[in-house]
Amino acid sequence: MQLEGKAALVTGAGRGLGRSIALAYAQEGADVAIISRTPTELDQVEEEIRALGRHGLARTADLTDRQQTDRAVEEAIDGLGHLDILVNNAGTTHRNKPMTEVTEEEFDRIFAVNVKSVFLTARHGVPLMKEQGHGMILNVASTAGLRPRPGLAWYNTSKGAMITATKAMAIELASFKIRVNAINPVAGETGMLHLFMGEDTPEKRAQFVSSIPWGRLSQPQDMANAALFLCSDEADMVTGTCMEVDGGRCI
Repeated sequence: MQLEGKAALVTGAGRGLGRSIALAYAQEGADVAIISRTPTELDQVEEEIRALGRHGLARTADLTDRQQTDRAVEEAIDGLGHLDILVNNAGTTHRNKPMTEVTEEEFDRIFAVNVKSVFLTARHGVPLMKEQGHGMILNVASTAGLRPRPGLAWYNTSKGAMITATKAMAIELASFKIRVNAINPVAGETGMLHLFMGEDTPEKRAQFVSSIPWGRLSQPQDMANAALFLCSDEADMVTGTCMEVDGGRCI
């Protein structure tokens, strides 16, 4: 198994991409701690991890709040005993609309979830990984940070910040043998799809699919497969990479 003996922490893991990544890691031998704001969803994923024979640990937290994040990450690391992999998957967006119609509250929330949460988790994960002499950090960014869609200006901007953060973290942490990569998902079957489109209609879906050369929306398992490779020992020489998992959209 690719992650035998590893301990991973995945944020935003109650559903969608985070859930798929957490379960893929457990299937490949990792113990997995999961953090999200929704306890009922977390409890289900925790049970699924344990059903795979791995140690699962769920903690609820608003990852935009420093105290809640500190507590949840500390408890997760204590419960796992060590930390090899940190996946920053928590994310949010604003509904597709003109940039000047996005409220200040929406703007602040997007940057708090998509960018500040990476800063907050790094405050705990990076010192520990430096001390143990190895580690892997994976940020879930987006093709929106490379090839923006209209109507999502501030979401696009936040994901561009995540991509830059990934490269900056990678170059700073390489000497400590901590790898930092990102995946850039294209629009897919997740709970935020209707927000990206503005409204979920057959016409809007067709419009989004038409922008993807491979001819379909992404699935959570597509991202889990990429996340598994990038955090495995097989990717030992890969750091600072932001992998487009996008069916060719960014070509």
